[in-house]
Amino acid sequence: MRKHQISAVIITYNCGDILKKTLQAIEWCDEILIVDSGSTDQTLDICRQFQCNIYSHPFEGYGKQKKYAVQLAKNDWILSIDGDEVVSSLLKDEIEELFSIENVNEQGFFLPITLVFLGKIFGYGNENKTLHLRLFNRKFGNFNESTVHEGIVLEGSTKALKQEIFHYSYLNVHHYFEKFNKYTSYFVIDASQKGKRANVFKIIIRLPIDFMKYYLLKKNFLNGYAGFVWSVFSAYYTFVKYVKLIEYQKEKK
Repeated sequence: MRKHQISAVIITYNCGDILKKTLQAIEWCDEILIVDSGSTDQTLDICRQFQCNIYSHPFEGYGKQKKYAVQLAKNDWILSIDGDEVVSSLLKDEIEELFSIENVNEQGFFLPITLVFLGKIFGYGNENKTLHLRLFNRKFGNFNESTVHEGIVLEGSTKALKQEIFHYSYLNVHHYFEKFNKYTSYFVIDASQKGKRANVFKIIIRLPIDFMKYYLLKKNFLNGYAGFVWSVFSAYYTFVKYVKLIEYQKEKK
């Protein structure tokens, strides 16, 4: 029997396509807390079906939104997942066993996250069981305030768990490029605030190099057709975000 209560925390915006699976997989948590930034699809109706605690808050960036959500939770132990992620039953069992003892030595746990893209579960490469700090005690940390590619800043010991979360990030290619445009624009905001600069020469030479990195070095060729497409898209993502940064720099001159 679990000795420590857990709040599952999710920020949402029009993520109804996968959300039902996401919530079904975390019904065992003691609280499911949602912070929504104005969904217009079935997202909130699905959340109500699962008796989630729902809050509305304008979106100010992923880091700030998740930090705000963590502060609203009833419990100190936080399981932070996205609305397109599904906790495996094996990971649920691993967490339940881990928290069955009175004294948990760690303050945070890295969870393996595996991409599901074009219907393919990535069994190889950088998107297979990538470790992310997602289960933590908020007494010892919280999210930073990065606009995109946010992370948890934690003071204390951590441990990696073995079982995984499945990430259904993109429904199809159209959906990929909808998110692609949003994330590359968020990158420009974050990079400009940090004083990052883009170099035209580096952008030109890195596109083929990045593809080879993702496809060969990261072993996405072992993921078949989906791995090839992912490698092309990933290289192009880096290319576009720096092209946008150069455009922004020119506009500011």
